[in-house]
Amino acid sequence: MDNNVKYDVNDMPKPGMLFGLSFQHLFAMFGSTVLVPILVGINPAIALFSSGLGTLAHLTVTKYKIPAYMGSSFAYIATMQMLMKSDGIAAVAQGAIAGGLVYLIVALIVKFAGNTWIDKVLPPVVVGPIIIVIGLSLATTAVNDVMLKNGTYNFTYLLIGLVTLFAVVLFNMYGKGMVAVIPILLGLIVGYIFAVVTGLVTGQEIVNFSTLAKSHWFQVPDFDILFVDYKFKLYPSAILTMAPIAFVTMTEHFGHIMVLNSLTNRDYFKDPGLDRTLTGDGLAQIIAGFFGAPPVTSYGENIGVMALNKIYSVYVIAGAAVIAVVMSFIGKVSALLQSIPTPVIGGISIALFGVIASSGLKILIENKIDFDNKKNLLIASVILVSGIGGLMLQIGGLQITSVAFSTLLGIILYQILPEKD
Repeated sequence: MDNNVKYDVNDMPKPGMLFGLSFQHLFAMFGSTVLVPILVGINPAIALFSSGLGTLAHLTVTKYKIPAYMGSSFAYIATMQMLMKSDGIAAVAQGAIAGGLVYLIVALIVKFAGNTWIDKVLPPVVVGPIIIVIGLSLATTAVNDVMLKNGTYNFTYLLIGLVTLFAVVLFNMYGKGMVAVIPILLGLIVGYIFAVVTGLVTGQEIVNFSTLAKSHWFQVPDFDILFVDYKFKLYPSAILTMAPIAFVTMTEHFGHIMVLNSLTNRDYFKDPGLDRTLTGDGLAQIIAGFFGAPPVTSYGENIGVMALNKIYSVYVIAGAAVIAVVMSFIGKVSALLQSIPTPVIGGISIALFGVIASSGLKILIENKIDFDNKKNLLIASVILVSGIGGLMLQIGGLQITSVAFSTLLGIILYQILPEKD
């Protein structure tokens, strides 16, 4: 075991220390977890609630052996934005639940058949380009948020967006300790303050405080609970569009487990087992869908905190989850988050969506994918152009978006094309 470990997985810090360490994890996940619902048009308080509840569910399923935090997933953003415009939150919820069920089905297969088949269905040459597509398919949205106000080019918006973007970059590059772990949150704060000041100087209303003034300190989040807040109607296109994306976030899940194995000097694939870790993720995602929140996934930001402070306690992660649930009932927090202006969100999005796309490139590089091999070249080419170009499959009322369709094309091509040129 690493001699520098301050609190191991099953160690519990004293109450005061526990609260401080848990709050640190809350800050690490906060920026990304609330940004996803803001981009999609969902109340961020619901995302906070479901991230906390989902984390507690994941901890329970994995027998409190894995210090993993569950936060809003970026992989589903483009699909959720499209579904919110066409069918609303009910479709998004069904898609999220379908993604969670995919995790549970894979967990069941892993339990009885092992996990070697996963690499055959989702090899790096398919996964890498899919992740690039997920990042770049959102590029236009991010750029428009930065430079357009009511559909018209606005220099003030551009300035605010660029200040926010460079703040994120600078905190990320030059920040030390905890600052390096929360560049998104700090960039958000800098951008927000700059937007307020710019609005006062120019006389423009960039930040609207009216909702913040009217909101209450204690306020139950506007949940959209399945079977309670809306009549049930099946959305097959939402299910078929969001379910395949679960395979993409699953690869992220495997990577996070590997990093945690290395950090904690354990083998979580064996104990509690990959079937339990997948079940935990799936259950957390189903909970999110049930309450009308974005799908969740394990968070690298929180793993980064653990790597920095050498504190791996599951009780610290559970504490962060409880604080997130409590914060979701503070109305002022939700109103403050919803007052963040679009150029600030756009500035952060440029960095975030670019990082997602670059993560896909990283997968290709790390696995030394040979693009002189025609099979690899064609698979990557088809996924990238069909995904970024927006190629959709639409049959009657059934619609499969470009991310899901390009994923399907990549999987099929990998299976049918011969290995040799």
